[in-house]
This record gives sequence, structure tokens and C-alpha cells, in this order.
Amino acid sequence: MKKHNFYAGPSILTPYTIQKTADAVLNFADTGLSILEVSHRSKEFQAVIDEAAALTKELLQLPEGYHVLFLGGGASTQFCMVPYNLLNKKAAYMNTGTWATNAIKEAKLFGEVEVVASSEDKKFTYIPKDYVIPTDAEYFHYTSNNTIYGTKFWELPNTKGHELVADVSSCFLSEPVDVTKYGVIYGGVQKNVGPSGVQIIIVREDLIADGPALKCTPTMMDWKIQAENESLYNTPPCYGIYVCGKVFKWIKKIGGLEAMKAHNEKKAKILYDFLDSSKMFKGTVEPKDRSLMNVPFITGDEELDKKFVAESKAAGFENLKGHRTVGGMRASIYNAMPIEGVEKLVAFMKKFEEENTK
Repeated sequence: MKKHNFYAGPSILTPYTIQKTADAVLNFADTGLSILEVSHRSKEFQAVIDEAAALTKELLQLPEGYHVLFLGGGASTQFCMVPYNLLNKKAAYMNTGTWATNAIKEAKLFGEVEVVASSEDKKFTYIPKDYVIPTDAEYFHYTSNNTIYGTKFWELPNTKGHELVADVSSCFLSEPVDVTKYGVIYGGVQKNVGPSGVQIIIVREDLIADGPALKCTPTMMDWKIQAENESLYNTPPCYGIYVCGKVFKWIKKIGGLEAMKAHNEKKAKILYDFLDSSKMFKGTVEPKDRSLMNVPFITGDEELDKKFVAESKAAGFENLKGHRTVGGMRASIYNAMPIEGVEKLVAFMKKFEEENTK
């Protein structure tokens, strides 16, 4: 039975990426060693991380003046690294879901945090539009795509001159991004870019020129030190960075981020069009704020939801169960999900609806 992988993360990878990685596990760069055991100080691995950084810059058309860091951990590590490095007194945050909530909680350990807007009143099913960023805030933080709730920012927040910091974990490299609008973007890679255990941070040089905002910042939390050592201050997640590099090559091979965006829009339209026409299944997010990556939906009947999840898994559709805090169902259709996977899902949903409509 062919499996269709809808996991929210760690998530689907392309056959190209998996095959290249499998080859490197057995024999990396003709060294006779596995990528799992090669030294991060070797010239062969230096070439890997240099290429990964170069491809990141190329895909994002990154101008001079930004550092690309590949560090161990996930995006949750940046929930404290951001305030360690940027927060002197006060920061502004927007709360659009679980990960934004967690980022706010961490930042409050370091200084004053003003939550300028929240969509919690409607269970995080929309993106707030009207809010004011305090003039004394040193930066404004938001989560660009909300994995659990399926919302996305389609327009950049108006920061009115404040530094913009974004958690882009579940939409990184899914479409073109003008990084010059940001001071920092960061994310865990296990959605669109690679296996869990790696975080990518892109930070503007002038923000770290004088070191972190807090002088008590631990060495490993210091962006400046990590940048000066080109992500090699200590042993990085070598295997994960290697996989990221192969994903970057695949994206470049298919035509870059414009082509990636078109691919993702086509997939999402297939699923949303069905949800909008279905008499059984309904999307949970306001249409104007829908994510291209994560699509939550329900039947309105918890028992029917459970039946759908069980039968879909038996049919080869992996992990359509919604997040434990939300319930219902969720299809994560990241970059590597082929059009065919979404088409098969919609066909199964139509069949399920026909068989379960009285």
C-alpha cells in the first residue's frame, strides 16, 4: 500500500532527498565514512555547511549583511535566544496560537512584553488585523504560519519602524520572502527543510555587532559567537544539515521559490475547494487567513471525526488526526507533498462522505 505522509513534523521529504541521504549514510563524499560519523572539522563537512548556507542565500536572494546560522535544537530554543540577544527592556508580540504563546512566555522571563493582539477569543482561527505596536518596543515578534491552527499572515505586519522578528518554522522556503523586511527570521527545519534537530536563523549583522542585549547571555545562546564561528562553535547536527542541503538543491532544481509557491498554491486549492463544497467536511479557519501548509478541518461530529481518522489511516493516509489541543483533522501539505497526495486525499474524503451521509 502506498503511504501518503501528512505528518505536521517531522514531515514528508522528497524521494530525491531520501535517496541522496541514504547514499551518504553508507558512504559520504567517497570518504568511506558515513555522514553519521564524519567530523564537523573535516574539509568534507565544511563543504556541506558552506554549500547549505550559500544555497539558502541564493534561494532567498539574501543581500549582504545577513548571517545564516545552522544550530542544534528547534525553534523553541529561539523563544529564549531572541530576547537574550534583542530584549533590553520591552518587546511586542502577537499571539496567534500555541507556539506564539510559548514564545511570549519565554520572553517574559527577560523583560517587559506587550501582547498587542491575540486571536485566542476565536480559538486562533484568524489573524488579528487591528493593533498598535508601542513606540518603546525594541522589536515585534510574530509567527508567520501557525502549524496547529492553520492560519497564515498574508501581509507583513506594519511594524512602524520596529525590528521585525518572525518564527517561520512551518512555511520556511515555501514561497519567496523579502528578508530585508526583517531583522531576524528563524525556524525549526522539520516541516519543509529536513529532519528534526536543526534550527535555521537568519539575522542582520548590525543587530549582533555589539553582542547580545543581555550581558548574562550564555555562550551557546549568543548569536554573535555563533556567527563568528559560522555555526561551528561546537559540534552541530551534521546529519541534519546535510539533509537540509539536499532539500535546498531540490528546490533549486524545480525552479526555486516562485515554482515552490505555485506548487503549494495548487495543492492547497484542491483541498480548500473540496472543503468549501462539501456538506460534511468544513475548514476551521477564516478563508482570508488560510495556510498553504496546514489545513485543519472537522465534520462537526467527534465520533465521525474519529471514524474518519481511523479509516484514513487504514487506507494509507498517515496522521490526519488534528493536534491534541484542537481535535478534528489536519492535513499538513508541506513542500515535498506531491499534487497526487492531495488529490488522493480528496478522493478518499468524497468517498467517506458518500458512505457516511444518511
